[in-house]
This record gives sequence, structure tokens and C-alpha cells, in this order.
Amino acid sequence: MKVLLINGSPHENGNTAMALKEMVAVFEAEGIETEILHVGPMAIRGCISCFHCSREGKCVFDDIVNEAAIKFETCDGLVVGSPVYYAGANATLTAFLTRLFYSTRFDKRMKVGAAVVAARRGGLSSTFDELNKFFTISGMPVASGQYWNSIHGGKPGDAAEDAEGLQSMRTLAANMSFLVKSIALGKEQFGLPERERPVFTNFIR
Repeated sequence: MKVLLINGSPHENGNTAMALKEMVAVFEAEGIETEILHVGPMAIRGCISCFHCSREGKCVFDDIVNEAAIKFETCDGLVVGSPVYYAGANATLTAFLTRLFYSTRFDKRMKVGAAVVAARRGGLSSTFDELNKFFTISGMPVASGQYWNSIHGGKPGDAAEDAEGLQSMRTLAANMSFLVKSIALGKEQFGLPERERPVFTNFIR
């Protein structure tokens, strides 16, 4: 079993990274393989609605998104970490996620998702909600911890003083490990739920 962690911060060793690394220690203790993909400082353009992916099975822009798609398909869980910018996620990260989720046509159901957010003070809840929407539209169960999955710190490294935030990350990782293992057993015994053919209803015709 494997969990892929996405660091959406431009800082490789900032507070977002600290939160993810706190989770990695728990995953590894639980026997779950991990990989951190640092996308925050990359020049990632947004989706241009060209529908190349629907024809060719991958995004027209052959960058980190297509590389991550292969890792995403084979992982059992996805953790997305972001700093808070104006009460929202890093724009580079949202461009990455929009293209990653839209361009990949494989079944994402029952891959466990978790969002982690870092901020000096405010905007955490709205960013947390924004990231979770990528999971819930894809049929991915969302892991939770003991609080909203957030950590506080201004300068890189400040999060080391947020004892509650670090504990929240450990609890989240432990709960996510349980979900990943439980879903693997459930899929083995029962398979995935039957899925109806999608119905699309437009509000304006």
C-alpha cells in the first residue's frame, strides 16, 4: 500500500512540509509506503479546456501533471498540503490538481484523500474546504483526524511549536492508515460498489 503526498508550498522545507513529514513517520510505522511530490515552486499552467485528455488519455501539457498521474493511479491514498494564500490554496497547486483530476480517467473511488493546510493565522478552514472538493467529486473517502487538518506557523519552521497541530497530523495519518487498510480488505472481499451510468442534467438548455 502506498500514499502519495503533494507539497503545494513553494518552500520545500516550510511548515506545510513539516506537517507532511509528521504524517510520513506514522505511515511508515504502519507499513505504508510514501512519496512526497513537491510541486509548489513549479511553473504549472492551468487547464485550457481543450479536451485533449479525453481523446489521448493524458493532459496536453506534458509536465509534472502527467508524471503525477501515473503515481496517483497506483497509490491507495492521496494527501494534499497547501499554505493559505488569501483564504485559499496556492494557485500553482490548484492548477496542478485541476489538471490532474480532470485529465485522469481511471477510477478514483475508494482512494483515500486528505487535505492539510498551513497558515500563520487565518483562512485555514476555507482552504481546507476547497481542497476536499477534489476528493468528494471523485468518490474518494476523506480521512479526518482530531480537528480540521491544519497547522500554524509564520516563518518556515514555526510549526514545530504548534504541538496540537503536529498531533493532529499524527492522528490524521493513523486514521488514514486504518482507512487504507480497511478499504483494501473490503475491496478484496466485496469489490467496489456497482456504479450507475452517469446522468448529466444541465440547468440551462
